[in-house]
This record gives sequence, structure tokens and C-alpha cells, in this order.
Amino acid sequence: MVDWPRHGCRSVSLKITRFSADPNPVCEFELDEPILFDLDAELIVDTPDGVRSQHFLRQTGLDISWLPNGRYRLECAQSAAWSTGARLSIILRDRANSGGRERARAETMLSGRPEWESGWRLGSLGDTVPVSSLSWSEGHQNWFYRHFDHAARTIIHLFFQEDKRLRGRVLDVGCGDGITDLGIALRMQPEELIGIDPFRGYQRLPEICRTHHLPEQLIQPPGLSFRADDANQLDFEDNRFDAVLSWGSLEHIAGGYDRALTEIRRVLRPGGLFFAHPGLYYGSVGNHLGEFFEDPWIHLKLEESELRQRVLSGQPRYMDRAGEKSSPAQYWQWYKELNPITVDGFERELRALGFEPRRFALRTDPVVDYSPELQSHAISTLGLAELYLVCELTA
Repeated sequence: MVDWPRHGCRSVSLKITRFSADPNPVCEFELDEPILFDLDAELIVDTPDGVRSQHFLRQTGLDISWLPNGRYRLECAQSAAWSTGARLSIILRDRANSGGRERARAETMLSGRPEWESGWRLGSLGDTVPVSSLSWSEGHQNWFYRHFDHAARTIIHLFFQEDKRLRGRVLDVGCGDGITDLGIALRMQPEELIGIDPFRGYQRLPEICRTHHLPEQLIQPPGLSFRADDANQLDFEDNRFDAVLSWGSLEHIAGGYDRALTEIRRVLRPGGLFFAHPGLYYGSVGNHLGEFFEDPWIHLKLEESELRQRVLSGQPRYMDRAGEKSSPAQYWQWYKELNPITVDGFERELRALGFEPRRFALRTDPVVDYSPELQSHAISTLGLAELYLVCELTA
């Protein structure tokens, strides 16, 4: 187990072992701690005639979400316009999504004009896990990245804005395989984070983490635990949690989620925050059958009997789910259990329970073709694809 100070105050041992520019600038560095989050690099070029330019790694779109311990080689941005004798300074920062924190700095002199124009490029040295094998290098097509990185950082930075309540007692309702919770736990180090899911997908978490090269000692951080509880009957005392999360789970609660929302309200303390990202049934990703059909609204166009026949006789184009594959019959069961959530209806339900919205985002579809089968559905219902929402419990 890693002995870290709580609440994000851990000290990351990051050391620049070589920085040279003869003439192409290269920085080699070593990370001694198990993990570093959100790396950024700044290259400062001061020419002999007093002109300064700054070049930032993340501004190029290269998102180094995390690195495991090891040795790395960073080829820096360079320009053939730089003159011999320019002074180069390299600054490495972590926690770039939180404003950045300087971890290491080095200087060198440019021995000659760079040979060509180029951008940043990061690679691994020695027996360090290749950068190309890390989840973030594959982007959104990688299941681990979508949850450990994208979902966790969306919750932490975009919606909670690193609110201290996410460092307190946190409950995740419908945690699935637990990857998102692990991403939050390692970044925020909450006092307690409990993920619940009756299907126990979190039992695969250690295997998934090892497959994606997460250091072994990080798989079970302090304060993170999982339980096979039912959201309709939470086994916690009133006002227990400072924050409750639900990422893509409310739509899957068979028989409706009314009782689950009531239970969430009960266990969340007054002034606590509730984050919800529910699937919108009438939106372009709401039917959860995208691995069978190209048409996002096929479930609103076909008779149920024909839709069922096509699903059960079809072969899904499996997306990456960290190795998990399900049968067409399971897909059909999940589809039939979906709750038809809409933005307007969900807001009314939340307000009736004493939740007040504090921050939200809506993703719309750029174009929706109104076929005859869709005429009975409102424009806003079809056009809204995703809802992200943070509410505060005020009553």
C-alpha cells in the first residue's frame, strides 16, 4: 500500500536526468512514485537578442493523463528559427487540470539550429511500460480511458471543480466495474468512497487494472470499497454522505428509479452534492443498442416484436468493455429494463425531492432527421443526447 498524505498533498518524486539541445531539445526524466497525473511541460526559449517564446505540451492536444513509475524521454517542440546560443528552460508540471504544480526544472544552451520543425513526443526508456500501451494513448476507443480518465476527470474537474465534498464521504450508485471510482479515489483521496452494484462487476477491477498497466499497489487505495447493494434499499444511515454519484446507472434500475432517488436523498447530508449522468432514452445513445444498429432512433421506429427479433438474431459489433462481452439476449434484457428518462422529467423529479441544480451540461445532436415514425416526439426530446448534472440537496 502506498503511504500517501491525504487530500492530494502527496509528494511526487520526479527528477530530470538529462536535458540537452545538440541541437534538438530532449528531456529525459525519472518518476520514482507509483503514478503521476496530468503531466504538462513548458519549454522556454530565450534568444541571444532578448526574444522569449514559450511552448506548452498540452496546448498541442497531447493529453498525458497519467504515467506509471519509470523512465521517460520527452522530445520537445523545436523550430529551425531558433538561433545558436539560445537558452532553453524545461519545466515539468503535474496536476495540469488543476492549474499545474511545478515538479522539476532544468536549463541548457542550444548548440546549433534545430534541424527541423517538430512538436512534442513522449516515449519510454528501458523496461518502463511503453507509452503506446497506456490507455490514454488510445483515447476514447479504450474502455479504461473512458472511465479511469475521462469520466473521473469530468466529475472531478468539470462538475465538482475539485469541491471538498468529493474528498469526504462519497457513494457511487451503480459503479459497474469500479474503474471510475478508482480514478476518482487516486486523484482525490476521499475519506471514503463506496461503490455499489448488485452485479458485482467491480470484482474484475484488479484484472482490468493489471491489463492496463496500473501499478499493483494502486489497485486498492485506502478508503475505496465496493458492495453488492441495491440502490432501492441502501444500507446506510441518514445523512451519511457528502456526495453521491451516478454515472450511467439510473436508466438501468429495473422497475424504475423513483425509490433509488428517494434513497439517495436520504443518505446524502443537507448541503451535499449529487452528480447524475443518466441515459436519455429518446436521445441518440439512449437505446444502448448502438452495437446492433446504425440508426440511433431505431427503437422508436420499429415495432417491438421486430426490434426484438433483430437484436436476438444479430451479432453485435462489440465495443471495448475491458474484455467483457455479452449475448444478444442480455442486450435485449437491458433494453427492456431501460427507464425512459428525459431532461425535463428528470429535473422535475429532482426538484420535487429538494435538489437544486448547481452545474449542468447538455450534449445535442447536430442534425436529427424527422422521419414519420418520430413525429410524436418533441424536438428537445430527440435532440438532447446527454445530460450531466450536479445538484445540491437544500431541503
